[in-house]
Amino acid sequence: MTSKVTYIGDLRTTSVHLQSGTEILSDAPKDNHGKGEAFSPTDLVANSLATCMISIMGIKSRDLNVDLTGSTVEVTKIMQAEPRKIAKIITVLNMNIAADDKTKIILERAAMTCPVLLSLHPDIEKEITFNWK
Repeated sequence: MTSKVTYIGDLRTTSVHLQSGTEILSDAPKDNHGKGEAFSPTDLVANSLATCMISIMGIKSRDLNVDLTGSTVEVTKIMQAEPRKIAKIITVLNMNIAADDKTKIILERAAMTCPVLLSLHPDIEKEITFNWK
């Protein structure tokens, strides 16, 4: 088992990662009867894409002796009304390094092999931008 999710009432859950004990709180969003005081489940999907892409780039950057520390990913999730689902995820990867063209291509291609990206439904539009220093 990877995690344990507990419904704690008022459209809120707590999720515990069993290996580490790390906890995530989630709320239903305000536009869907929730408090919106924490990541919603669909926010976590979009955020998972961003963390996966930058992590895969981090793995590849080790092989290239490149330090990605300080790089960021800005994530925007756009919902569709009927049926209610994620319509689009926009990710802007702001790479905090000066890299040559070959390194950029290698790292960008690595990001596009992210398991979350490959697992998302093809109907979800993915807009991915890389900004290099």
